[in-house]
Amino acid sequence: MAIDFYQGFKLGIDSAAEQGLNFKLNVYDTRDNNSQIEGLIKNQGLINSNLIVGPVYPDGLKYIKDYSIVKGIPVVNPLAATHPQEFNNPNLISIVNNIDLHAEKLGFYITKHYNPENTVLVLIDPQDPGSKLLSAPLKAYFENNKKKFTFQEFASVFTMELKLMKDKKYIIIVTSPDRKFVIPTLDKLVKLKNSGLEIDLYGHPDWIKQNYNTDKLQLLNTAVTSSYKVDYKNNHVISFIKKYRTAFNFEPGEYSFKGFDIGFYFGHLISKHGKDYLKYITEEKYKGLHNSFSFYHDEKLGYINASLMLLRYQNFSLNLIE
Repeated sequence: MAIDFYQGFKLGIDSAAEQGLNFKLNVYDTRDNNSQIEGLIKNQGLINSNLIVGPVYPDGLKYIKDYSIVKGIPVVNPLAATHPQEFNNPNLISIVNNIDLHAEKLGFYITKHYNPENTVLVLIDPQDPGSKLLSAPLKAYFENNKKKFTFQEFASVFTMELKLMKDKKYIIIVTSPDRKFVIPTLDKLVKLKNSGLEIDLYGHPDWIKQNYNTDKLQLLNTAVTSSYKVDYKNNHVISFIKKYRTAFNFEPGEYSFKGFDIGFYFGHLISKHGKDYLKYITEEKYKGLHNSFSFYHDEKLGYINASLMLLRYQNFSLNLIE
């Protein structure tokens, strides 16, 4: 993962350097060990940095927090979806959308596209820790929503069946990321759909990586939020893949694309604005190879990327709908 990310990042920096600015890139292996980070700090290996990207894992990011604050050096959290509150670093730049943003995206889309008068909104929440991470902000969103939907909550779709309302469209949000829970849930929803119940299904962001039956997902008009999607027909993506193959004799993976976008975005930002680049991060939007960056600033939590996509299973692929 780290090597893929670095190789993509390096190509991103190289592409930004073509605009005329040279970069000094120092690469350190923290070995996922805080003692390595402490050694870098004591040896002043980070002292002249204008930007620190990583460490990759949350524990390392937490460990480097005090140094980042004291020295005023921005730190990019490149891959972890951990909520910025866990780091409490005003100099943190969070790339991957936290789960609260996914809930907000779902809530906004549902509010915008459905009529509460003929719609029942159902939350399927098995109450395990992974499900609660998504269900809690969703419930808060709809409790404070000006549009008041008929709202129901169940631990499973099997208990939901006992309280179905006739002539209503059902929006069903399944908050579980657990494949063992989701598979029978999909099977039951397909049966309800085939018996005449009108269903639009919304799932957990992790579903994209979990390989569910596409026919069933399409039948249920399933949509999921995502922070990334690679369009392999895009000319820029094709060009990147060719460059990556030439440079590394290997196919780029998910983390290679993530690395390129982060490297190119921050390289371009620094090239354009110099050491004052952070003043412009909320103004500089970016549409990358695999996702987009649109940052807002929180005085306590730092800079947070709020750009998210909603993807729907159609024609045996995931298509962008918003």
